[in-house]
Amino acid sequence: MIPLVDVMLVLLVIVLTTATFITTGQIPVNLAKAKEAGDHKDAPIVITLDAEGHVFVNDRPVAGEGLADTLRLESRASAVVVRADKTTLLEKFVSVVDDVRGLGFQHVSLEVVRL
Repeated sequence: MIPLVDVMLVLLVIVLTTATFITTGQIPVNLAKAKEAGDHKDAPIVITLDAEGHVFVNDRPVAGEGLADTLRLESRASAVVVRADKTTLLEKFVSVVDDVRGLGFQHVSLEVVRL
């Protein structure tokens, strides 16, 4: 009976760990906090900047200056959400937002954690 309980506990830990990983996303980002945060109902284009300055579009890595090439095929009416780690350099963040706005996207927002 005891080995069965041990196996069940291990399976429970695996399931809980996997469920947490899936809901938080694949790229660990420590988001900034804000009192006001908007809620989006449609599926936006998600651009993620991690702590090391790497850029991801919808959880796929973008190399160097490939952000513009990646976004050229997207509709300009799509909402764009930028998820930036709070330790990301401001210059890198501004550069990414400037590139997105320069491509004609008008609905650009920053994802934060509500206080």
